[in-house]
Amino acid sequence: RGGPEAFDPKRLLEEFVNHIQELQIMDERIQRKVEKLEQQCQKEAKEFAKKVQELQKSNQVAFQHFQELDEHISYVATKVCHLGDQLEGVNTPRQRAVEAQKLMKYFNEFLDGELKSDVFTNSEKIKEAADIIQKLHLIAQELPFDRFSEVKSKIASKYHDLECQLIQEFTSAQRRGEISRMREVAAVLLHFKGYSHCVDVYIKQCQEGAYLRNDIFEDAAILCQRVNKQVGDIFSNPETVLAKLIQNVFEIKLQSFVKDQLEECRKSDAEQYLKNLYDLYTRTTNLSSKLMEFNLGTDKQTFLSKLIKSIFISYLENYIEVETGYLKSRSAMILQRYYDSKNHQKRSIGTGGIQDLKERIRQRTNLPLGPSIDTHGETFLSQEVVVNLLQETKQAFERCHRLSDPSDLPRNAFRIFTILVEFLCIEHIDYALETGLAGIPSSDSKNANLYFLDVVHQANTIFHLFDKQFNDHLMPLISSSPKLSECLQKKKEIIEQMEMKLDTGIDRTLNCMIGQMKHILAAEQKKTDFNIEKILQACVKVCAYVRKQVEKIKNSMDGKNVDTVLMELGVRFHRLIYEHLQQYSYSCMGGMLAICDVAEYRKCAKDFKIPLVLQLFDTLHALCNLLVVAPDNLKQVCSGEQLANLDKNILHSFVQLRADYRSARLARHFS
Repeated sequence: RGGPEAFDPKRLLEEFVNHIQELQIMDERIQRKVEKLEQQCQKEAKEFAKKVQELQKSNQVAFQHFQELDEHISYVATKVCHLGDQLEGVNTPRQRAVEAQKLMKYFNEFLDGELKSDVFTNSEKIKEAADIIQKLHLIAQELPFDRFSEVKSKIASKYHDLECQLIQEFTSAQRRGEISRMREVAAVLLHFKGYSHCVDVYIKQCQEGAYLRNDIFEDAAILCQRVNKQVGDIFSNPETVLAKLIQNVFEIKLQSFVKDQLEECRKSDAEQYLKNLYDLYTRTTNLSSKLMEFNLGTDKQTFLSKLIKSIFISYLENYIEVETGYLKSRSAMILQRYYDSKNHQKRSIGTGGIQDLKERIRQRTNLPLGPSIDTHGETFLSQEVVVNLLQETKQAFERCHRLSDPSDLPRNAFRIFTILVEFLCIEHIDYALETGLAGIPSSDSKNANLYFLDVVHQANTIFHLFDKQFNDHLMPLISSSPKLSECLQKKKEIIEQMEMKLDTGIDRTLNCMIGQMKHILAAEQKKTDFNIEKILQACVKVCAYVRKQVEKIKNSMDGKNVDTVLMELGVRFHRLIYEHLQQYSYSCMGGMLAICDVAEYRKCAKDFKIPLVLQLFDTLHALCNLLVVAPDNLKQVCSGEQLANLDKNILHSFVQLRADYRSARLARHFS
């Protein structure tokens, strides 16, 4: 701080030297201390090692002493066990001898005819008396009857008296609710022949006052739950006692109840009988499911199944006969009630060779076979009837699933299905189709009312319901059996048969529609209509009629069927107009009117929303242009986009309809 002149290097050197000397002295001092500590540590380590060696030696000595003590203890224990065996060998015969002596004493009392021992006269010692009499009873069984008949009789009598007393004591204890006393008496009775009677008494008294509700099944479940909680505290074999109680409930209480419920209506009311049978069987199986949670032995499933079978076997053997018989009569009644409400007497459709022949002829020729009948707009199809039939069948399938043996289930379900097919598909839908076909007028009828599309609409709706029930209720019952293919085949045949009749009816209905259009055109349009300037009513009426029928078709069908039928109607409609236009000769003004008519028809064709139909009328409209185009432009028009691909004869046929076709100029331009 004072500058370079103030710095003294000698003084700095002295300071360094002094500090180094101090550090050296300190290092020597610390080094001596370390050496001293190392010497002390080595000394202590030697002392510790010596001490450890001494401890190891003393441990070895102690271990040897322990081994000697263990051997000595084992030797003493062996001696004690041997002595115990010897004592037991001496004591057991002695105890047996004492016991035999007592039994001989009691036996002598029976032999003398006077029971003096306190064990027989004191009612509080009934347990000891029971043990003695039970042993005497076993001994008496081995004695010869001729010499000891009297004493055997006395022992048997006392055995019986004690057994009755014990059962009475058990009964009283049960009424008092003394579980511990019941357990003691039951343990004594276990070795008596009357033990089963003790169990019977317990089961009988358990059921006293148990059935106070209106639901016997709920009462039985509550009873079994209550007994299950206490039976283990009373008997040494609780599962056997509980199983016997359940067997008693099923074979006496439930069987009697089921019989009362079913026998009353078995012959008089099949509907109520089937409902009761289904309900009772369901409630019984539900009770069985609740009882499965209890310990009833090894195979409780088989045990409970046998009990259920014992109750219902007489009713289940002929169940399907009752079911099918009732379903047939009920279905027939539903149909008959419907036709009666319509004041309709069903016609006989007929079967066999003649009907088959008629059907084949109708399919190939589309001719109405037999006189046409007036149905007055009635389709003879009822959704209410169908719902009732399907509901009855649904209930039958549910009962069949519950009440049929698993091996018989597919066969029984198939029988119910055939009844549904018979009454719904054949007696109702097929009959309505036949009646509808017979009600379709001939194609040349005037002002014909066409109701067959209403039949189609209702038949489609009904068949959707039928198909839903087939999938929802029949399929689960037959899905894993050979009956599946049989049912599918039968369903397929029914569908094909009905589709043929629907196709035939639709085809004939379309013919009638075209016939109606012909009548309109014939009545409203004269030969001279295209040669005068007036608004043609025929086109307006035809278009109105077509629009009405298109709307009806759309409302009567669904899916691709709508497009298919509309396409067929559109093609026939186009053919009718095409052929109708071919009947006239057209002046220039008449050709303009024809073009106007076809333009209206083309607007009508747009309502079909079928590309092919619209294309046909577009082409027809282009052809009509040939009726008015100047002769010099004919070739140009014919080679246009819409007409270029048409056959030349078609083009020529339209040109020939022109009133001026005979002129040399026109013939020259078109040749």
